[in-house]
Amino acid sequence: MNIPITEQKVFEKADFRQAPLALGEYEECRFINCNFNTADLSGLTFRKCRFDGCDLSLAKVRNSSLQEVKFSGCKLLGVQFSECRTFLLQLAFEDCMLKLALFCKLKLKNIRFKNCTLQEADFTEADLSGAEFEQCDLLLCTFMHTNLEKADFRSAFNYSINPETNRLRKARFSLAGVPGLLDQYDIAIE
Repeated sequence: MNIPITEQKVFEKADFRQAPLALGEYEECRFINCNFNTADLSGLTFRKCRFDGCDLSLAKVRNSSLQEVKFSGCKLLGVQFSECRTFLLQLAFEDCMLKLALFCKLKLKNIRFKNCTLQEADFTEADLSGAEFEQCDLLLCTFMHTNLEKADFRSAFNYSINPETNRLRKARFSLAGVPGLLDQYDIAIE
């Protein structure tokens, strides 16, 4: 079976809700200000692609392959990344809105989130060792049985992480963020 490969193509201001992307592989492509809101990207492969200023809210990514994919200035509300293929999965996010995104059980070592809103995102049982959460809003995020070893939370805020149910060895936190590690104890810190 011949799978069509699209290489180094730039898609700008395209609306993929009515005219979906053709099934196949997209390599080193760039998507600028495109609309993927509720689009079905299931089974597609994106390798070394960039999404800039795109709306991917509620996009379906079942069995999609996201290899070295960067999202910048994108809206990714409710995207279930946990449905992606895990082989060679590598993501990076900058200035993105990722409310209600699902990352459950994914191996995302050294993933980088910069200036992102991750409110109510779910990282249950994910491997986020070495992850970086630079200037990220983690309000109501779920961290349960999550590997956060060597993760950097020094400039992250609004998080609540239970040290008893997550692996935090050598994770980095700012002094101002310590209350987010003590929430479950219901103690007052002044």
